[in-house]
Amino acid sequence: MNTSKPSRFERLAVWARRRRWLAVILWVAALAGITLAAQAVGSDYHNDHTMPGTQSQQVADMFQGREAGAVQVVAEGDLTRFPAVLDKLRDLPHVAAIQEPQANGDIAFATVTLDAKEVPKEDIRRIVDTAKSTDLRVELGGDLVRGAEESAGGGAEGAGMLAALVILVLMFGSLLAAGLPLITAVFAVGATVGIIMLASHLVDLPDYAPPVMILVGLGVGVDYALLIFARYRTELLAGADRDTAASRALNTAGRSVMFAGCTVIIALLGLLALGLGSLQGLALAVTLTVLLTLVASLTLLPALLSLLGRRIEKAVLRKAHKPHGNRWRAWAAGIQRRPWPALVLAVAALAALSLPALGMRLGFADAGTESPSSTSRQAYDLLAKGFGPGFNGPLIVVAQGDEQPRLPEVLANTPGVAEVLPPQQTPQGTVVVLYPTSAPQAKETNDLVVRLRDDVLPSLPGSTFLVGGATAAADDFAEAVSDRLPLFVLVVVGLSALLLLVVFRSILIPLKAAVLNLLSIGASMGVVTLVYGEGLFGVQSGPIEAFVPVLIFAIVFGLSMDYEVFLLSRMHEEWRRTGDAAHAVREGMAGTGSVITAAAAIMIVVFGAFLFSPDRMLQQFGLGLAVAVLLDAVVIRCLIVPAVMRLFGQAAWWLPRPVDRKLPRLALEPG
Repeated sequence: MNTSKPSRFERLAVWARRRRWLAVILWVAALAGITLAAQAVGSDYHNDHTMPGTQSQQVADMFQGREAGAVQVVAEGDLTRFPAVLDKLRDLPHVAAIQEPQANGDIAFATVTLDAKEVPKEDIRRIVDTAKSTDLRVELGGDLVRGAEESAGGGAEGAGMLAALVILVLMFGSLLAAGLPLITAVFAVGATVGIIMLASHLVDLPDYAPPVMILVGLGVGVDYALLIFARYRTELLAGADRDTAASRALNTAGRSVMFAGCTVIIALLGLLALGLGSLQGLALAVTLTVLLTLVASLTLLPALLSLLGRRIEKAVLRKAHKPHGNRWRAWAAGIQRRPWPALVLAVAALAALSLPALGMRLGFADAGTESPSSTSRQAYDLLAKGFGPGFNGPLIVVAQGDEQPRLPEVLANTPGVAEVLPPQQTPQGTVVVLYPTSAPQAKETNDLVVRLRDDVLPSLPGSTFLVGGATAAADDFAEAVSDRLPLFVLVVVGLSALLLLVVFRSILIPLKAAVLNLLSIGASMGVVTLVYGEGLFGVQSGPIEAFVPVLIFAIVFGLSMDYEVFLLSRMHEEWRRTGDAAHAVREGMAGTGSVITAAAAIMIVVFGAFLFSPDRMLQQFGLGLAVAVLLDAVVIRCLIVPAVMRLFGQAAWWLPRPVDRKLPRLALEPG
C-alpha cells in the first residue's frame, strides 16, 4: 500500500478536479475583467530607444523638446500644381506649418510640420488621402506615415491558431480534445494582453510588445497544454481512470512544464542584463505571458479535463488499438546502430547554416525596406531619385569648444559625403548637417560614421565632436548590443545549464544542451541573415533589426529547453527504472517523439504565420523562431540527441558524488 504524501502537483490536480467550476469561472471572470478594464483605460505604449552615453543619444538630448511631428510631401511631374496640393493641407487638423517646397528637376518636396510629436493615425491618413487626391503624383513619407500604414496584424495570429487546430485534430482525432490546448492558450494570452495594456501606463512598453507576446504566448501556451494533455492520454491508454490519469499527468508532465517554463523565464529575464530601454519592458511583458500560460496549463486545463473527461476519454479510447511510439522506437534504434554518421552530418548542416550569421549587420528598418507599393516607400524612392540616396538619412555633427571654420570644408572633402549644409551656431555648439552619398541602411553609410568619429573629426583639435542622426543611432545601438551580448549569453546559458545539472544530476547533459541550443540559434540567425540581410528569395535586403537577435536568442534558448526537458525527463524516468542507457533513449523517443513533433509543428505554423505581417521586424522574428524550432525538433531531437546519448552511454547520467551531495534535489519524476 502506498502511503506516501501526495505531491504538490497531485494536490493541484485534486483541487482542479473538485473545484473545476470554480477554476473555470475564475479564469472567465479574470479574462473578462482585465479585458474590460484595458479597453476602458486604453494603452500608452512608448518606444524607448535611448542609449545613454552614446554620441547619437547626446545629440538627440541636445534638441530634446524641440522636435515636432512632421510629414514629407513629395511630388513628381508638373510641379506648378504642387503649391495647390500643399494649400489643401493647411487647414487640416494638426497641421502647424508647411515649409517652402524644394525642387530638383521634376521632383520636389515640402515638409509639413505638425503641432505634436504624436498624432492620431486617422489624422495622418486624412493628410495622406487629401494630398493624394490629385492627378499629380504625390507620395508622403516620415515615421508617422509609416506607422499609419501598418495594419494591426491580427490575421497572422488567426492563421496560426487555425493551422494549430488542424494539427491537433490530426493528432488526437477529436475536435474537442484538440480544442483544449488552444482554449488554454487563448485564456492565458488574452489575459496577458489586457494586463500589459494597463501596465503600459506605469512602465515603458514598446508598441511591438503585443504582437511579440501573442506570438510567443500562443506557441508556448499550446505547447505546455499539449504536453500535459498528451501524458493524460497516455495514462488513459494504459488503463488508468480519468482522475488517476489527470493526477499522473500533472505529477509528471506538469513538473516538466513547470521546469521548462522556468528556463524560458530565466532566458527572458536575461534580457534585463542588456539594459536596453524598451527591450527591458518587452522582456517583462513576454515573461508575464509565459508565467500565465504556466498557470493556465496547471489550473485551467485540469479543470477542463475534469468537466469534459468522459467525452475526451471516449475519443481517446477509440484509438486505443493503434500502436503508439513503435516508429519512434525503431528510429532511435536505427540511430543508435550508426550514431557517428547522423551526428557528423547533422552538426555539419547546422554549422553551415550558422556561417552567414557571422556577417550579420544590425540596424533599424526605415521606409527603404517597406513594401514597394506603400506611399512611404515611394516617397523614399522619389527623394533618393531627385536628391541622392543619402538624402533620406542625414548625419548631424556637433562641435563643442573652439570655433572650427574648416569643419564644413573638411566634411565636404571626406569620402562618402555628398553635400554639407552651412553650419548653424546654437547654444549647444556648431551644428552641421551632411548628406552621405549612400542610402541610410547601406554599409557605406555605416563606414562613413566610423570614419568621421575615428579619423576625420579627431584631426581637428580644440573641440569635442559628436556624430548623431538616425543612422548613427542605429550603429550605436548595434554596437551596444554586440558589447553586452557575451554577458547576456553567459547569464542565460549558465543559469539554464545549472538548472539542468540539478534536475538530471549529470555533467554531460547540461553541456550538450547548451552547445546544441547555441547551434540551433546560430543556424536560425544564419537563415534570417540570408533572407533579410542578403535578399534571398527576392526579399528586400537590409540590416537585421537590432532587437531581433537577442529576442530570438532568449526565446529560442528557453523553448529549446522545453523539448530538452520533456524528452530527457522521459529518458531519465526509464534510466532510473531499468539502469539501461540505450533502452532509456529508445523509450524516451517512443514516448515523446510524436508529441514533440506535433508541438514543434504547432509552433512553426504559429511563428511562420508572422511572415505575412506587414512589419519587417515581426517577419524576421517569425522566420527566426520558426526555423529554430524546426531545426531543434527535426535535426537535434531526432538525430543528434539519440546519437549523442548513445555515444555517452551510462556516462550521460554521471555526476561526481561530492557534487551530488552538495546540490539540492529537484526531481522531474515522482518518487
